[in-house]
Amino acid sequence: MNFKTIPGILMLITSVFTGCEQSAKDTVTISNPILPGYFADPSVVENNGKYYIYATIDPWGGDSLSCWVTEDFQNWEYEQLNWPTKAACTTANSGNSNVWAPSVIKKGDKYYMYISVGSEVWAGVADQPLGPWKNILGDKPLLEYDKTGYCHVIDAEVFIDNDGKNYLYWGSGWNWTNGRCYVAEMADDMHTFISEAKEITPTNYFEAPFVIRKDDKYYLTYSDGITIEDSYKVRYAVSDSPFGPFIEADNSPILEKDPSKQVYGPGHHTLTTINNELYILYHKHRLPFIEGTAYRQMCMDKFTFSETDGKINNVIPTDAFTMPKLGVTKQKGTIKNINVIASSSRDKYCDASNVLDNSFQTLWAPSKDDKEASLEMSLLKEENIKEITILFEYPWEKYSFECSISTDGNEWNKFYSNDGINSVGSPFKLKVDQNAKFIRFDFKSDVAIWDIYVD
Repeated sequence: MNFKTIPGILMLITSVFTGCEQSAKDTVTISNPILPGYFADPSVVENNGKYYIYATIDPWGGDSLSCWVTEDFQNWEYEQLNWPTKAACTTANSGNSNVWAPSVIKKGDKYYMYISVGSEVWAGVADQPLGPWKNILGDKPLLEYDKTGYCHVIDAEVFIDNDGKNYLYWGSGWNWTNGRCYVAEMADDMHTFISEAKEITPTNYFEAPFVIRKDDKYYLTYSDGITIEDSYKVRYAVSDSPFGPFIEADNSPILEKDPSKQVYGPGHHTLTTINNELYILYHKHRLPFIEGTAYRQMCMDKFTFSETDGKINNVIPTDAFTMPKLGVTKQKGTIKNINVIASSSRDKYCDASNVLDNSFQTLWAPSKDDKEASLEMSLLKEENIKEITILFEYPWEKYSFECSISTDGNEWNKFYSNDGINSVGSPFKLKVDQNAKFIRFDFKSDVAIWDIYVD
């Protein structure tokens, strides 16, 4: 061996490990589900480094739409939108269904939303992602209720082609059968149709169309099966035109249940690009999975194409995935080594320790007959606690509780009480700035908590 080459080899090895270290510093691991709560049918937009996820509120939608905001996909803020609401999007012909399945996109300096309410599609416009939003057509829907029953008019999704042309896709079926898919071209005002609606239903289609273009091919991805069962899945079909015909690919479906990972009924997805990488956001059922329910949670994984034949690769559901680090991530739960006990726990999925696991797959909930539920946390040593962050099960619900701290576990200082004002929002933050070794929560209302962070 020429020993003069050893320093060069060492430099090469050092550079490889340095590169790996740098790569690790530039990525972050995100756990699934990504949101604290029950949400379905996502849509994503980005504006000035912030990402906005709009989603159906479960179970079965609410009177309004949910919106979560993040800069890093780790810290989330829940926002309440002024529109759409069930009250504002109802006509004499509307059905009973709530606010479902948003599709939000930016074109020019405006944001456009297509939303299903009452088995009709409504179109909104805003200058900013959080609004204020307004109905483009005043008090009318963009697509009316289909009285013939042929098509269930929901799940509208907008697609803007490379040439700037705008297309709206929509449609489902009734009673979990005979899904229909339509497309029509829209003018640049994003609500006037300049083509006839054309049915393009591919095989095994039920609902939730989403179109993406790669090279000269159009990929229509969609959901099949029954969303309240484990049969729900994602399929896709391919065409040379946004108007079809779309032929289902031979490797479809691409996302299905995985009982080994407790993933049931994954579907109704959206696709978004982050730092030139494509991701799929979809919902799956909460744990424990109970057939017939609609408590779904938001997950996210990488979405890729085969380099050899252009087919979409199978999406493998993960408990966690890596993505590029976006800006400076605010650390949460910086005080570690905490023990927690509760007055009771509902079942094995609702253990008190779940508030410390940094996972939205599990939460703590007391037993149903526990009318004075409490949670007590003990730190390894006395710390100066600046802030306590609580992620309640439902960010729009009102939770009444008291929080006390102690240095010895005997004498308690009640530093927070609702005093008749209920706590709403996520995350809910308590300013402390006191020394303590013990923290106790006493709840005056029904409660369940995903996570608690102590800083």
